[in-house]
Amino acid sequence: MSDETPRPVAVVVGGGLAGITAALRLADAGLEVTLLEGRPRLGGLAFSFQRGDLTVDNGQHVYLRCCTGYRWFLDRIDAAHLAPLQDRLDVPVLDVGRAAGPRLGRIRRTGLPVPLHLAGGLAAYPHLSLAEKANVGRAALALGRLDPADPALDRIDFATWLKQHGQSERTIEALWDLVGVATLNATAPNASMALAAKVFKTGLLSEPGAADIGWATVPLGELHDTLARKALDTAGVRTELRAKVGSLTRTEDGRWNVESAGERITADTVVLAVPQHETHDLLPAGALDEPDLLLDIDNAPILNVHVIYDRPVLRRRFFAAIGSPVQWVFDRTHSSGLKGPGQYLAVSQSAVQDEIDLPVAELRERYLPELERLLPAARGAGIRDFFVTRERTATFAPAPGVGALRPGPRTRAPGLHLSGAWTATGWPATMEGAVRSGFHAADAALHDLGRPHGHPLQEAA
Repeated sequence: MSDETPRPVAVVVGGGLAGITAALRLADAGLEVTLLEGRPRLGGLAFSFQRGDLTVDNGQHVYLRCCTGYRWFLDRIDAAHLAPLQDRLDVPVLDVGRAAGPRLGRIRRTGLPVPLHLAGGLAAYPHLSLAEKANVGRAALALGRLDPADPALDRIDFATWLKQHGQSERTIEALWDLVGVATLNATAPNASMALAAKVFKTGLLSEPGAADIGWATVPLGELHDTLARKALDTAGVRTELRAKVGSLTRTEDGRWNVESAGERITADTVVLAVPQHETHDLLPAGALDEPDLLLDIDNAPILNVHVIYDRPVLRRRFFAAIGSPVQWVFDRTHSSGLKGPGQYLAVSQSAVQDEIDLPVAELRERYLPELERLLPAARGAGIRDFFVTRERTATFAPAPGVGALRPGPRTRAPGLHLSGAWTATGWPATMEGAVRSGFHAADAALHDLGRPHGHPLQEAA
């Protein structure tokens, strides 16, 4: 008979990026881990599906060089080479709202130290006046002095702060919201200043390459489902799909019973890595002082418009637009496996509460003429396919005051921990925030079990 002490048993509920990260971390520390996911796949809200011969991402997801948690995740699942970063930040920005006609500009950086790395790009940015550029510089310096963890910043909105620091409506549209809407999923008046400060201070003012952009060159499902599942299997994690958890109860000896799909698993520690409303429904009484606060964390939608043309209409891999309802456009031709002539463009639209439920026909009437206005080569091109994907609960809403609602990884119930981009990571609802929440929950669980494990990111510990 073996004299070895049995390994602690962990159950992770939820197979998005947060849950996968927590499961990998717990398994790496020597725990016996089961991951339960109600869907038939892993990846949460960053996934792919089949549409005929196409492999379609439900939405366009990007990350930045400063997203060290997600970069760890890519390395851990052996996928970094499939989601490369730009050598240097370079964002084409097309303004079609000018009376004089469309004009292309770029948001670029150099290799100079912060903040000089952005000075040349700002000076050459054609969508702002000289006075507006000078005011951007002053605001950036003021933003660099802020502490995103200051609770007072969470109580005010980004637009108020920008106007207090001399930013015009044009500057907000052509610069601050251009970045902020995509990263926060909210316009400046609806965004917590604390989260905006986190995004801009980390992405633009921490190091020269922090804002370099990366994105998957293969379908997201290959990363977050196929390769993630392979990494979990290799780590010894038992992964069960279509395994929705129905209840979570304490045992007489202080452990946890997790009921799922007719199976009961008894665990020493549990990580709930599901959305806030589902977490609320699973929490046992007394686990949080004010569990109903979770219900006050609203959700925000993201809409993606997918257009397949019968010929190439865009030479660049992506661009952003101002003076148009279109926000960001990406070329997904190669990654989708599109066969035959043509080009597949994905139009990514954040903070679209007023559009998320519009009929496809109405969205077609709205966006096809806009794409023709932005891309002259699209005029007269045939449409091979047009469809829409909607994520009504894509992210938590980063509204002022949300920071006070977001719980940390620990609960009052020993052995029960929370994870998800909506928890108190300090980040908005991004892939980075999800991965870091997985770190936080796993670290808390290991600490409470007396099995601390070396953290992969010193700054996220």
